[in-house]
Amino acid sequence: MNGRSEIRLSGSGGQGLILAAIILAEAVADEGGYVVQTQSYGPEARGGASKAEVITDVEEISYPKVGSPDFVLTMSENSYLKYGSDYKEDGILLVDTTFVKNVVSNGKNVVALPITRYAKEELGRDTVANIIALGILNGLANIVIHDTLKKAVLSRCPSGSEEINTKALELGLSLAKETRSTASRLA
Repeated sequence: MNGRSEIRLSGSGGQGLILAAIILAEAVADEGGYVVQTQSYGPEARGGASKAEVITDVEEISYPKVGSPDFVLTMSENSYLKYGSDYKEDGILLVDTTFVKNVVSNGKNVVALPITRYAKEELGRDTVANIIALGILNGLANIVIHDTLKKAVLSRCPSGSEEINTKALELGLSLAKETRSTASRLA
């Protein structure tokens, strides 16, 4: 972990973004970092807008609110419209193109991948798209050591789903490496 990072995970209720933020926060804490995790969602539990934020730092966090995130994940059209341009100039926007069709980079770093489609086609279960996204995000941003994140995922996943969640995390890391090596970021 190096310095302060502000991360926003956004999408629709039911996509597991709050769980992903909790997992990430626990991984940061396991590595001895300081972390704050917050969340909000609409009155509709499933399908309504949801947002979870994580702030990490090597020093105590005095202001627990995300200002301008370093990393933003959008997994729905509404979250993309609301948060898709709200991140630092040198930050990264990760977009799930399964649900977001018209992605514009505006000169910033954008990684556009069909995350939920990969979950469905590669793993047979779209419910692990959040874990794939977490693997991509960590693979691009190097927030925590991969094994620490894997341990946090396994501590939170339901009994009997360890294998699929491990595969989802590894697929996310692989997609991040592929994205970096092929420079497929929109610019």
